[in-house]
Amino acid sequence: MNFLLPLMMLVAPAQWTPLSSGVEYQQMTLGPAQAHVVRIDPEKAKLSFALLSKAGGVARTAADWARSKGLIVAINAGMFSTDGRSNVGYLVDGSHVNHKTFNRYLSVLVFGPKVQGIPQAQLLDLDEEGSRDLIAQYESTVQNLRLIKAPGTSVWKRNGRAWSEAAVAQDKQGRLLFIFTREGVEMAQWNQLLLDSDLEVVRAMHMEGGPEASLSIHAKNVNVDLCGSFETGFVNDDSNSRQWPIPNVLGVESPAN
Repeated sequence: MNFLLPLMMLVAPAQWTPLSSGVEYQQMTLGPAQAHVVRIDPEKAKLSFALLSKAGGVARTAADWARSKGLIVAINAGMFSTDGRSNVGYLVDGSHVNHKTFNRYLSVLVFGPKVQGIPQAQLLDLDEEGSRDLIAQYESTVQNLRLIKAPGTSVWKRNGRAWSEAAVAQDKQGRLLFIFTREGVEMAQWNQLLLDSDLEVVRAMHMEGGPEASLSIHAKNVNVDLCGSFETGFVNDDSNSRQWPIPNVLGVESPAN
């Protein structure tokens, strides 16, 4: 089930469905995969984390995190460590520290500016000059594995490994994209399919793969709880049919919050 099909299979996307102010959703075809895409204008919609290390209790599915924290959209906040709580890379949420050290990964999402005149949220390349200074100007930061660096270059080569994917990207207009695909695709091909789409992606970071990859959308006109399955060497089929509990999600708050 390792989908290595020609990149020419890209199909034009459907129309966007509004979810709330600054948030819209569509399904589109990316080669062998059906992609669920949530596009977010961070100047209009508010991002937030839901973290087990902050909330306490036990790990929850993306759907349960969304319901308990008033999120209209929830996606994995990143891969997590063996302690079942900490992100594998740096993660802080205001004064709360989930993981205090940076690793070698080169993609960072920041949101909640401490100063005026900068975007409400953005993806950064850590090997770009000035990125560390920018991080210090935001309340919330998460570091994860980079897929695409600015201004739209894939950093992956084919390696024979494929998986379901949950990712966060940024487009040319500074909007964020939460992207989920269930079908197993190698990241080198997945990146190129994304770059060849009309989403105008300039940066992207991996949030989770395989059966733990999740995306939940709970809005008036869209209500879905998506789960991954395939991951080479782990779950080599499409058999998983439920979201797995995860410790951390990134979400979009309901306008009512």
